Amino acid sequence: MTTFALTVAALLAASGDTVVLKPVNSGAGAKIGSYMPQRLTLSATKPAAITKAPEGLTDAMYGELAFAGKKVAIIVNEPAGKPATLYIDSNGNNDLTDDGAQKWEGKTNKSGDKETTMYSGGGNVMLGTTPVNINMYRFDKNDPTRAQLKDVLLYYRDYALEGEVTVGGKSMKAMLADDMTTGDYRGKAIETKDGKESASGVNLMIDVNGNGKFDRKGESFDVRKPFNIGGTTYEVKELDAAGASFQIAKSDKKVDEIPTPPDLSKGANIIAFEATSMTGKKINFPGDYKGKVVLLDFWATWCGPCVKEIPHVVEAHKTYGSQGFEVLGISLDQKDKAEHVTKFTADKGMAWEQVYDGGFWKAAIAQKYAIDSIPAVFLVDGDTGKILATASDLRGDKLAKSVEAALAAKKK
Repeated sequence: MTTFALTVAALLAASGDTVVLKPVNSGAGAKIGSYMPQRLTLSATKPAAITKAPEGLTDAMYGELAFAGKKVAIIVNEPAGKPATLYIDSNGNNDLTDDGAQKWEGKTNKSGDKETTMYSGGGNVMLGTTPVNINMYRFDKNDPTRAQLKDVLLYYRDYALEGEVTVGGKSMKAMLADDMTTGDYRGKAIETKDGKESASGVNLMIDVNGNGKFDRKGESFDVRKPFNIGGTTYEVKELDAAGASFQIAKSDKKVDEIPTPPDLSKGANIIAFEATSMTGKKINFPGDYKGKVVLLDFWATWCGPCVKEIPHVVEAHKTYGSQGFEVLGISLDQKDKAEHVTKFTADKGMAWEQVYDGGFWKAAIAQKYAIDSIPAVFLVDGDTGKILATASDLRGDKLAKSVEAALAAKKK
């Protein structure tokens, strides 16, 4: 058994089943479908622990990522007028010259007469004796709209454990996700403040409804809290830091079962709603989009992946807007950000209606759709309300192709 093999020795007291979840050391993020970006503060001061750094650094920022009980040194070199470079002490020896090239790709965006470059990529760090991938991204340190992040590197896990579990006599797909990217599958101890419990940051995800994906609502269970499946309450027991073994046992506590989210897969009916846009327009969705193909886009100005997709949406809107393509944005920005959202959308050329209520993750329409990660996008037929395509076919260059195909099919 590898360091990351997961054995569940007594899934249920009555069944005695043994289940093995295997490691996914890279690519787990796409399988899980969501992530929680963590912040690493960078400094111009080189940590004393670094024994050797690459030559030729001209504008370096340093950080130490706390992971699996150790500190992993990271360098981001950002010379003016030249591409930035990422260095990670992947092998944990404090020498950043022998770890190989790390992926660090820049994408330039233009807002008015100002250009900013966002970098994304990442690399491996050691979890036990095995390298696992951590994705990273960084906004332009000179971007005035991201001033609070000028010294910050954002990162999130791209590793997990996966397999099947049997609950209530039914076999289901499962993953164990270290969402806080700590390298410790036990998660943080639960604390209670003002009557609210904190989260451990580690979730056992179980495909309860069998739709092939893991929904945050009703299928993601904090490993330090009791959860209910099929009317029975369970708890995770004896979980160790490496996720090497644990048990799922019936609990003497009682919690309510959380229903799984609505079906928003391709071919399903979109959920109808009424709202008022930021321009004061009353919107009846999808009824107001008869004869059109519309992209329903859940996003936020603070969401890096959302911002990365904006140029593709703008281009598609310009190209196909006159042919029956429309966009409706649902902003998950925080309270009192209306002015910021208005300026941001204008600067980015987002010439379509936006719905914003300042509710952040609890925005009314986001709650109705059970949205727990963004960007979340749906291509919808305005006449039938049918979902024509979802995120996997609406990212990057795929968006224009999906819109073109939907418009062509509609004409027929």
